[in-house]
Parts: sequence; C-alpha cells; structure tokens
Amino acid sequence: MTKKKNKIPSKHKAKLRDLTREILSLFMRNPNKQYNYKQIASALDQKNPRQRELIIQGLQKLVTEKQLLEVKTGKYQINFQKETLTGKIDFSQNGNAYLVVEGLEKDIFIPKGKTGKSLQNDIVRVLVHQFKNRKPEAEVTEIIERFKTQFVGKLEYSSNKNFGFVVVNKHSLHTDIFIPKEKFNGAKDGQIVLVEFMDWPDKADSPTGKIIEVLGDPGDNETEIHAILADYGLPYEFPVEVEREAEELDIRITKEEVAKRRDMRKITTFTIDPTDAKDFDDALSIEKLENGNWEIGIHIADVSHYVKPGTLLDKEAYSRATSVYLVDRVVPMLPEVLSNNVCSLRPNEDKYTFSAVFELDENANVIKQWFGRTVTHSDRRFTYEEAQQIIEDKKGDFAEEILILDQLAKTLREKRLKDGAISFDKIEVKFNLDENKNPVGVFFKISKDSNHLIEEFMLLANKKVSEFVSTNKKGNPSGRTFIYRIHDDPDPVKLLSLKQFVNTLGYDINITNKKKTYLTINKLLTDVKGKGEENMIETLAVRTMSKAKYSTENIGHYGLAFDYYSHFTSPIRRYPDVIAHRLLQDFLDKKPSANQEHIEEMAKHSSEMEKLASDAERDSIKYMQVKFMEQHVGESFAGVISGVTDFGIYVEIREFGAEGLIRLRDIRDDDYRYDEKTYSITGQRTGTQYQLGDTVHVKVTKANLERKQLDFELVDTSL
Repeated sequence: MTKKKNKIPSKHKAKLRDLTREILSLFMRNPNKQYNYKQIASALDQKNPRQRELIIQGLQKLVTEKQLLEVKTGKYQINFQKETLTGKIDFSQNGNAYLVVEGLEKDIFIPKGKTGKSLQNDIVRVLVHQFKNRKPEAEVTEIIERFKTQFVGKLEYSSNKNFGFVVVNKHSLHTDIFIPKEKFNGAKDGQIVLVEFMDWPDKADSPTGKIIEVLGDPGDNETEIHAILADYGLPYEFPVEVEREAEELDIRITKEEVAKRRDMRKITTFTIDPTDAKDFDDALSIEKLENGNWEIGIHIADVSHYVKPGTLLDKEAYSRATSVYLVDRVVPMLPEVLSNNVCSLRPNEDKYTFSAVFELDENANVIKQWFGRTVTHSDRRFTYEEAQQIIEDKKGDFAEEILILDQLAKTLREKRLKDGAISFDKIEVKFNLDENKNPVGVFFKISKDSNHLIEEFMLLANKKVSEFVSTNKKGNPSGRTFIYRIHDDPDPVKLLSLKQFVNTLGYDINITNKKKTYLTINKLLTDVKGKGEENMIETLAVRTMSKAKYSTENIGHYGLAFDYYSHFTSPIRRYPDVIAHRLLQDFLDKKPSANQEHIEEMAKHSSEMEKLASDAERDSIKYMQVKFMEQHVGESFAGVISGVTDFGIYVEIREFGAEGLIRLRDIRDDDYRYDEKTYSITGQRTGTQYQLGDTVHVKVTKANLERKQLDFELVDTSL
C-alpha cells in the first residue's frame, strides 16, 4: 500500500491542488452558504465521476486543514475561525492594502487605517468583516512574522537636527522611519542609509529605527548599486572564513580522481559564452562515430566535487542560491577562486566535469545516452559573436563542428516548437559604461543562431537528466526525490481575456485544449512580428503565463512542453543545479532516495532567492536607464505604450528601452477614463483613445534617480 501511495502521479496531485483552490475560492465568494459535493460539482462545472471523486478528496483535504467545516454530514462551510484569516499583506501606494491568501482566487481588501503596525509582505492575521451586498473587508489584528526588518532609504534631518526620518521607497515600505539623533551612526542629511526597524510604539505614527550602515550619497553608482543589494537583503561580499575555506581547497587534477571518471580530454571540446563572461559553466564536445552518428557531450562544471554538504562554502552558496547579475557587476554565488577559476571551464585547462553524453543521428534523435563524472579539456573559448560569424560565413576555427552542432540544434528546436514549446524571443537591454561605470550608450542583446545552439543542447541535457532519474525503464515515475524546474499551465481566465482582446485586432487563439492553445499562441507571435501591435500582444501573452519555480512535485514545464525538466547546466551560478548533480550521483551510486521534505525546503528557498535576484537586477536596469536619460531631459522621442493603468500610461522609448510614466492628470486636452478590458484610456469629450501598443510622441520631463522613475508628457505632433 505504501508503495502505491508514493507513486500517485504528479499530474493527479496537480489537478487535486488546482481543484482544491477552486473549491476554497467558491466558499470564500459565498462565505455564508453551505454546499454538498454535488452542488460544488455543478458550480465548478465538474460533471464526470472522476472529477467528482477529486472534489470529495479536495473537501477532505480542506477539512483536515481546518479551512472548511463539515457543519453536518456532507454539508460544508468556510471556517473563518471567528472570521479570521492568515496571509501576506500587500500595500498599495495610497496606503490601502490587500491580504493575499494561498488558494484564494481574490485578495481581501484592507482599508487604510486598518493595517495596524504591519509592513509590506508581513504575514498577518486579520479579522474579516462581511457586509450585505458588498465585498468582504479586513483589519489586521496580529503580526505573525515580519518579512524584513532592514530597509534602504534617504535620511532627512529635522529642522533642529535632534531627530530625522528615513524616507523609504514606497514600494518597500508605506511609512517613513523615525530615527533619534543618537541612532544616526554618523549619517549626514540626505545620505542613503541602511536602517534597522526597532519598534513601533502604540501611539506613534511611524516606527523607530537605527542606522546600521551609511551607503553614501544619492546618485553615486557604488551607493546606488549597494543600496539595491541591501534593499533586497543580498550580500555583496563573502565572509572572510568562507573565502579562506575556498582558498584552502585542493584544486589539483590528480591521477587517482581521473581514474574514477570518464576521460574525454582528447575529444574536440569548446565553450560559447557572452563576451564579458568569466564563469564558464558549460562546454560542448563533438565526435563523429563509425556508424555516421554524432556523439555530443554537454559538459558541466563539477561544482559538487568542491562544494561539499555541511561546509561553510555550501552553507553560503545555499544562502545566496543564485548569482546576481546587475548592470555593472556580477555578485557571484561562489567565491571568485571557484566561479572564475577552479570550476570555470577555461580553455587549455583540464577540468572536472559532470556530463550528459548523447549519440544523435542526423535528425537529432537520441540513440544512446550516458550520464556521469568526467574530466575534460576545452580547446577553444568562443564568444557568441565569434560563433555566429562562423555559422554565417561557414568558415573559421572548428567550423565543421560548429555547423554540425548548429544544424542539430535547429532540428531540436523545430521539434520542441512542434511539440508545443512557446517561443518568446527576449530582447535584453545592455549599457555601454565608461571608466566610472556611467552609462554612455544603450544596445540590445538579441538571440541568434549561436545563442539557440547552446540553448538547445542545455535544454536537452536538463530534460534527459530529469527523465533519467525520475522514470524507470518503462517510462513510469521512479518515485525518487528530484528537484524540478516546473511551469504551470496558463491561467484560463487570463487566456480567455487574451483571446477576446486579440479578436478585436483581427487575430485569434484557440484555447479549447492545451495543444491548440500553444500552437495558436506561437502562430500569433509569428503573425505580429514587425507590426505595430507586436509589443502589446507579446506583453499580454507573457502575462498569461505562470511563473516558473523549483519543486520536488513535478507537474512538467508548460512553456518548454517538457513532462520532465530540471536545471542541471549552471551549477556555478544556481544552487538547484548543485542539488541536481548530487541527486543524480546518488542515483548512479544506487543510494537511497533523498528526503523529499528537505529537498522541497531547499527548492522553495531557491525560488524565493531567484525572485529577489531578478527584482534586484530589474531595479539596477531601471536605475541605469534613468541615469542615462538624465542627459535627454527636455528632448522628445517616439515611443510605444507599454502599460495602461487607472492613474496613467507607461511609454517605452524603443530607441533606448527606457520606460516612463504619463499621469492622467497631466493629459489636459480631455477627461480620460481607464478601461481595463481594452487596456486603454478614452477621452470623454473627444473620444480620443490611447491603447496598449499605440505609438505616441513624448517629451522627457524628469529623471528621478531616487525613485528610479522617468516622467514623460505627451507631445502633439500635429502642431
């Protein structure tokens, strides 16, 4: 019986989880009603016996979790436990807030003045008030857990300099922090500081804090970048003892260790990376076999050979969980001696690697596969630009090998898109920086064949490693614990909204089933290439997608159309890849399966740190964009409306990739109203409409470095 329980398909668990959320949402929308399972099935349009069985399981789960009460046999009602709920608080800029509860379809409104002493993202308990013919409202009754206690802001002295306030970015904190003079810690008026939250007395309007670090003057690059890292709690230096442990590692390539590995040093091997890369996670090898097929090796830095569980290095790497890529620097997950030296697959050096080796035929079908530890030797380091030139000119170093890999990669990509992968070609904004790291130019990084070449082989390795550990010889789940990169199906409501909107523009997507959805979304993205509505439709399509994350519960990866997918190919910069290496080696060594609860905790932490790093990276780009646009204040440009809200429209100047805000109150030729269904604002008198994706002309009126915000105004080109 136990074995059968362990082998419940992950897709079944995912369906049960999703349906349970729908059930809870139904009760939350109707908190005073009682339902039996048949009424729930009817309300959720779940009609077949299998769906009804899932509803019964979901109800049992919610009763066990005390989220529902079985008020009488077979009848259920929401359990507010004296009308209280627990969740995360999310503040709006106007001081109102919402309670975000996992499983609830809609957040619960908390009016300004009813938020108590809570801060952004705190876990709080609220009292829910039910009103007749009105949506429920809540008030905070208890702070269960503070999300963070350190904040970045600007110190402003009082007139008598006996106290001051740290003014924090309103997205991080909705109130200023009071600082007594004795807690200034040497900070001067107007400087950027890191402040520690101390207390929030009952009768005080603001919390009290103390300054624990002076970051510097606003506008200074070092100050601003360190402020971004500090705001997200991301470190920018390694503890001395961690650096020491890294320096003391045995980095020799020994005969004893080589004897334990597959020696692939004589096979043609090279890396292809960005021009400014210093950490080379992966290399490709290629060899023609006697039968005419190709043996392709995807070789990954063997970080787990050096970073052992329980060491200071491992604890620090886990804490960081990812490298952070800011506009002017990399904050690595591992000390430089490892990330840029020992583990980096530099040319003309023997390296310990973990490899996925495939025999592929001319149609890129996998004939054989092998996984294990290797020793490799990179013959050449290519940049993407160099490899691209070889692909285009069909000549240069290792031209034959690169052209074969390119052709195989194109075949793999074609198959993947045919199987349902969504094709979003991201364009990244990059900056040319001077010697003081000030932006002097902007350029865009666009994926070309050389990028796709590396991407397809990395995807192949990630997919096949995941399948290898997770399935048995018959293709059924093996029951072993593994760490997956999962991506849930799109939100059906958002998909319907996208369909209805693109219909108004003469396009269509078919959302009747999964296959038709991804095929028609890809066709839509192809059809709008180069057209005025391209940016708008791509933006909306991206918004329908779920967020990818790490988990031990495999539900597949929707965006890539893979049933099994894990991150394996970047252990220098991602901790989940280190976990995957360890779990794969345990499997190869026939060791027992790892503890799922422990790995799940690590997966959740990695997902959280990935989001923080992504937010910090985005903030650094915004800062550099505003810094660059300072020199263009007063100038006018063509732009595309990239966002529409009830308070204004966002416009992206495509020439620089810089986005700014035009507030509705500043558009004075009419009274404009927001329509969320059409992503537009419309003038009530003239009928003039501005819609997501429209081209407009704007003047840059302000570049606010503190808020990382650009202000625009509309320019009438007819005058």
